[in-house]
Amino acid sequence: MSTSNSTRAVTILDVAAAAQVSKSTVSLVLKGSALIPVETADRVRAAAVKIGYVYNRRAGELRGRTSKTIGVIVNDLTNPFFAEILVAVERTLVEAGYIVLMAHTNEDLDRQTQVIGAMREQGAAGLVLCPAYGTPRTLPKDVQAWNIPLVVMVRTLGPGRYDFAGADNERGIYLATKHLLDAGHRSIGFLGGRAGVVLEQRLKGFRAALAERKIVFDEDLLILTKPTRQGGYETMLTLLDKKPRPTAAICYNDVVAFGALAALGERGMRAGNDFGLMGFDNVLDAAHSNPPLSTVDVRPGELGQHAAEILLERIRVPERARQTFLVDPQLVLRQSG
Repeated sequence: MSTSNSTRAVTILDVAAAAQVSKSTVSLVLKGSALIPVETADRVRAAAVKIGYVYNRRAGELRGRTSKTIGVIVNDLTNPFFAEILVAVERTLVEAGYIVLMAHTNEDLDRQTQVIGAMREQGAAGLVLCPAYGTPRTLPKDVQAWNIPLVVMVRTLGPGRYDFAGADNERGIYLATKHLLDAGHRSIGFLGGRAGVVLEQRLKGFRAALAERKIVFDEDLLILTKPTRQGGYETMLTLLDKKPRPTAAICYNDVVAFGALAALGERGMRAGNDFGLMGFDNVLDAAHSNPPLSTVDVRPGELGQHAAEILLERIRVPERARQTFLVDPQLVLRQSG
């Protein structure tokens, strides 16, 4: 004899059908998520009451219990800067007893959304994120609504109540530009970078150093591109074709500077002797380029360690005030500038 519908337990699927929404929407409403519009949430709750659904909160808590896995999402593993950060993050989290699940977005927003969603489904105990270009500033608020601790690192998403670990970009570029000015350069280019808060910060430092010497910022010497070796190579060739030719350049990062070094060599020039060149990050390879690269040291390993420690503290004390760590940049002067 078959069981009738009147005696069958009412499930979340029944609520979803009655309210004409998805199962995940019903789940979020029952958990009190702020992600669902008020009208939709009211419809779901009314449907649940009408068909007699009773939410077992204890069971929901057990299903939603976080694991010992922490997701670490970076945007560009081809850049050794992020690889060095990742090593430090992983070491710190593993020592604290967590398993690290790493994902690489390659600056793809859809991919980033996908991996964040997957880590949420796996019940990640927390997330460390270096956001891809174009990430909505609302992302931290969305993740916090899921009750998942989050630390944003390297690239700030602007004002907000999220934890952050990064570097003082403005001061770092200011120091690099001031060094070139002290060396006698007056026509200095800026190579690489894409629109965003980090670029704005670095250009602010660049402009400030020029303004101190009463040198007018020349938009024609600002050549933006993807912060890659190829981007550095191409922008340096463009800069060298300017009339009159600049005598130095600040690079958005060390990887751009490596490409710029190659372009200088192709033109029969050597950084340091014929042209002043400064990088930014101080990745391990900077000391072994040809010639060794002068750069701004933001200590990637220290940055990664602090990002992990901030997350661990957020997990331990969820209600604590916002945490921020900024590396104090230091010049590392080698042969290129």
